Amino acid sequence: MNISSFDDLRRAAQQQPEPQRLLFVFAGAVLPDDSTPEQRARFEAGQGGALTPLMSVDKAPEELGTFGALVEESRQFESDWAIVFVASLSGRDGRAPTSEEADQSLQRMIESIKAGSIGSFIPFDRQGQPMLIN
Repeated sequence: MNISSFDDLRRAAQQQPEPQRLLFVFAGAVLPDDSTPEQRARFEAGQGGALTPLMSVDKAPEELGTFGALVEESRQFESDWAIVFVASLSGRDGRAPTSEEADQSLQRMIESIKAGSIGSFIPFDRQGQPMLIN
């Protein structure tokens, strides 16, 4: 299935043969201390920077409303995130993943994002649009 919106993602998770947990890692862009003047200029223009995980949460697809509701929920943490990375964790034998399994997977996601290994996640911007990150 082609994921071209947050709703597509939610529908795809609900259609899987095993129960799913959706994993969300919200990340902000920061300017590294050793950045060049060119990198600083790009960052000030709203481009570039390094992604830093700020917070994470897991949810069952049926717990999710609109993307706007997820954004509103994120506001209670007063974090200025730029991108949310999403992955899905599949259950087994008709059982949804446990909180412990979700926590372990979220920690692996966070470490992957810190290492710049984001290819297995779907990134969405603050408006809920899927992004391509080079």
